[in-house]
Amino acid sequence: MFMKITGNISFNYKNKTDAKLIFDSLDVDNENYLDSEISENKINYKITSDKLGSFLATTDDLIASEIVSEKIIGKTKEIK
Repeated sequence: MFMKITGNISFNYKNKTDAKLIFDSLDVDNENYLDSEISENKINYKITSDKLGSFLATTDDLIASEIVSEKIIGKTKEIK
């Protein structure tokens, strides 16, 4: 039996600039692993896997990377 696991994650930001910065920073790491698109101030990710463990690991990595990227943007705004 073949099982396909699919999920969607969306991140919303205050503006298009922040969304684009985070999209570009995460795109390098996520290329060939998941589908992503940006629209205005929102990033949508589609995660697909044949194994639950891989699906969960990819989801966890994506969320952790997004949190780090968001914190970096916040810190750089504080410096300015």
